[in-house]
Amino acid sequence: MTWQDMQPLLVQGSIDTLYMVGWSALVAALGGLPLGLLLVLTDRGGMLQNRAVNKVVGAVVNVGRSLPFIILLVALIPFTRLVVGTFIGPTAAIVPLAIGAIPFFARLVETAVREVDHGLVEAVQAMGGGTGTVVFKALLPQSLPSLVAGLTTTVIVLVGYSAMAGAVGGGGLGNLALTYGYQRFETGLMLATVGVLIVVVTAVQLLGDAAVRLLNRRERAGA
Repeated sequence: MTWQDMQPLLVQGSIDTLYMVGWSALVAALGGLPLGLLLVLTDRGGMLQNRAVNKVVGAVVNVGRSLPFIILLVALIPFTRLVVGTFIGPTAAIVPLAIGAIPFFARLVETAVREVDHGLVEAVQAMGGGTGTVVFKALLPQSLPSLVAGLTTTVIVLVGYSAMAGAVGGGGLGNLALTYGYQRFETGLMLATVGVLIVVVTAVQLLGDAAVRLLNRRERAGA
C-alpha cells in the first residue's frame, strides 16, 4: 500500500480517534470530578462524613477500575446499543470509553484534592464558608494543577482504550491497525498507525505539562 493510499485512511482514523477521546474525556471529567470530591468529603473527618456512602462510592470506583477495558467493552454492548442505537462506530465507542475512564479519573481527583493544605480548608470554614464555598474557593482552585495533570493522564489512557475499541468495530486508529495492518498484513500501515498514536500521546502530554506549569506559575504569583 502506497502513502497516497494510506494518507486518507490515517486522516479519517485520527479524526475518529480524537472524536472518541475528546467526548469520552469530557464525560469522564464531568463524572469523575464529583465522584472524587465525594470520596474526600464523605471520608472520616470530611465535611460530609458518611462512612456508608464513602464505602459504597469507593467500592463502585474500585470495581470500575479493576475491570479490564476489553471486558468492559464487550459487557456494555447491550447498554451501548440502548444509548446510541448501535455498538459499532466511533459514537458507540464513547459510551464504554467514558464509563471506563470515570472511575480512573475519580481516583486521580481524590488524590489531588487530598493534597490541599487542610489549614486552608479550616480557614475558609472559620470565615463561615460551607461545603460549597470550601469546594469552590479552596479545594478546586488549590488542586487545579494536579487535576489538569490527572486529566492529561486520563486522556492518554483513553487513547490506548480507543485503540482497543477498534477490536470490536469502534473505529479510529485501532480499527485501522486491526483491519489493514493485522488482517491484511499491511505492515507499513501498521507502523504508520503506531507512529500517529505516538504523536497524539506526545502532543497531549506536552499540552498537559504546559498547562500545569502555567497554573503553577499563576499560583505562585498569586501567593
